[in-house]
Amino acid sequence: MQTPEILSPVGGEEQLIAAVRCGANAVYLGGQNFNARRNAANFAETDLTKAVSYCHARGVKVYVTVNTIVLDAELSALEEEADRIAQSGADAVIIQDIAVLRLFQQRYPTLKRFASTQTAVHNVDGARFLESVGFDNIVLARELSLEEIATICASVSIQKEAFIHGAHCMSVSGACYLSAMLGGRSGNRGLCAQPCRLNWTSGDHPYALSLKDMSLLPHLQELAKAGVNSFKIEGRMKRPEYVAAATAACKLALEGKPYDAESLRAVFSRSGFTDGYLAARRDGQMFGYRTKEDVTGADGVLGSLAALYRNETPLVPVDLHFKLDETHATLTVSDGAHSITTEGGAPERAIHRALDKENAKKNLEKTGGTPFFVRSFTAEITDGYTMPASALNAMRREALDALLELRGQPQPHKREDYEITAPARYLSQREKPALWARFYQKDQIACTDSFEKIILPAEEIDAELIAALGDQLIAQLPTVLFPEDEPAFDVKLEALASQGLSAVWANNIYGINLGKRLGLTVHGGYGLNCTNTEAVRFYETQDLASLTLSFELSMNAIKSLGGTISRGIVSYGSLPLMQLRNCPIKASIGCADCGQNGALTDRMHVRFPVECDHYRTVALLNSVPLDIAERNMRGLDHQILYFTRETPQEISAVTERFIAGEKTDEPHTTGLYYRPLL
Repeated sequence: MQTPEILSPVGGEEQLIAAVRCGANAVYLGGQNFNARRNAANFAETDLTKAVSYCHARGVKVYVTVNTIVLDAELSALEEEADRIAQSGADAVIIQDIAVLRLFQQRYPTLKRFASTQTAVHNVDGARFLESVGFDNIVLARELSLEEIATICASVSIQKEAFIHGAHCMSVSGACYLSAMLGGRSGNRGLCAQPCRLNWTSGDHPYALSLKDMSLLPHLQELAKAGVNSFKIEGRMKRPEYVAAATAACKLALEGKPYDAESLRAVFSRSGFTDGYLAARRDGQMFGYRTKEDVTGADGVLGSLAALYRNETPLVPVDLHFKLDETHATLTVSDGAHSITTEGGAPERAIHRALDKENAKKNLEKTGGTPFFVRSFTAEITDGYTMPASALNAMRREALDALLELRGQPQPHKREDYEITAPARYLSQREKPALWARFYQKDQIACTDSFEKIILPAEEIDAELIAALGDQLIAQLPTVLFPEDEPAFDVKLEALASQGLSAVWANNIYGINLGKRLGLTVHGGYGLNCTNTEAVRFYETQDLASLTLSFELSMNAIKSLGGTISRGIVSYGSLPLMQLRNCPIKASIGCADCGQNGALTDRMHVRFPVECDHYRTVALLNSVPLDIAERNMRGLDHQILYFTRETPQEISAVTERFIAGEKTDEPHTTGLYYRPLL
């Protein structure tokens, strides 16, 4: 079993030094644009090249994040960013948007492509899909148990990465729109404002959307045996002392040695740590928030943690060969791939004591202050000659400095002839987009003659409904479906297909693989986060029947997209803002007191309902429905009325109003369609 790499977060130059000197095998950092931590210092073009050189000289890999969703207006800037990253010689790019994958695949095929946590890989079908489209590495969702991790790892041959320390998002990554919808700052665009860390309540229980940080250091050996190849530490926004503490602790834990757990907790935690997801122990003990003691706890450990990365760490083994004869002296230093030879001054006849191998070795092995250590030393020394120690030291310094520079020389990736072509704007031939309806439960279904398509969670569908609605019916796949529930859901969906179900609506990439595997027509949902023409073109190659575009797009951006696939938007409904595996209501007051009518309350005393599915996940819904009935949506093929808790009577009223194009008098939002997204 190969030892997994330690992958450390880097938000700036000092964090980079801390990570490398404390034992990281690889680091991940943001370039100038398109990274999910836009408020970190990050690395501009020249700084990025220097960072890559610094790391490569010390045997450390560099993965650059390009892990946000991209707009059509930014595709040219994306190409420029890709060129900068490739010129730096970075080892891989970390990607969320499928458009970014397409660009790097075609333009820089030698640059490895890693799937971001924002792709929400949480089951076997999702992992297989990303492997099939060209990713070299996937990062597994934080919500997975150890058994589920092992199941996914066994299903694909590409590299598998798992978070082992750092912050827990409350929502499954990539499926959180809370910050975007409440304040216009999108997590999918790298500007999450973390409203979940404010005081949301479940009954009398505070901070109901704030989880403790994870720390899985006691479980690294188990994770390695499960098939994880890379241990990822969260924290590109954290201080360098945190990076040092987490990296050093991970290195010791991986070696089976004791680490300073108290300093790790003191430098940053939220009421301690949790391993609840890994242990499949999803309960109230996973929740926590930053207390005053947590904030002040770092003061006592910052000095000792800073000392961890004050000096160079000997990371790179070298072989030395020293040769001295009557006329000259040479020192050859080799790391196995590179070799440097330096010459010293002319040797002198020894008057008292000639230079021997042991004395030469004593001087030449002094590599302190460099990232090198001597693995082997050989010498050829002619008897009767000597050199001053200062000359030997100068040879060593010159050779090691030259080797360090040589190891850090940029190795740009070769560019292939590929350009993103300007999109030809798509325009539906319909006068007005057709109405589609999504219902939460089958007993809500109303106005069937008004809808071109009816979307219903697969768990609500039976043979009778399939017979009644035929091809009008589309099964909504769970947005998240963890491995413990995959087999049962497979059986359910196969049975529905055998009864005549023809199509599914997928809000995660796993659904594309699942639908195709069962021979079903796949409609792409809003959860695919499709925001640009390149992504549209990709989904066309996957033979999707239609796309529901991201509700983080503006209406102008929506109507400017190219491609040929049929597309639509959600135009009504209490939008799902989060996907939760650990329901805060269940963890606090219990399911019995919820009765599928629960809600969380924010600090302004506004209620946000929750919607349960049949597979132990929960959607946090917006407090008011999206409603743009009176707006011009010409150019789209369909619009979806996304019904959640409405009664059949309320559904009829909304449907009639949308047919008439009349504005609602009820509290509502127009979402992000008519306001800028940061």
